[in-house]
Amino acid sequence: MAQIRKKYKSRALNVVAWITGIIVSLAVGFGLIGGTLSVPYIGIANVIAGWLVILTTVIGIIMVLFRP
Repeated sequence: MAQIRKKYKSRALNVVAWITGIIVSLAVGFGLIGGTLSVPYIGIANVIAGWLVILTTVIGIIMVLFRP
């Protein structure tokens, strides 16, 4: 019984960590695109990096949702 509870707690913690990672990734991506965040000296590449972050985040979400 205790191992089952521990397993569900671990799984719940993993889901919370995953959702937190998604939110942070999207915030960084949109921040780079909108100009709120920037990496000095790379100029327009900030926007490209922002779109890359958003694209890889969405691909990661799709891969998790459709895994067997």
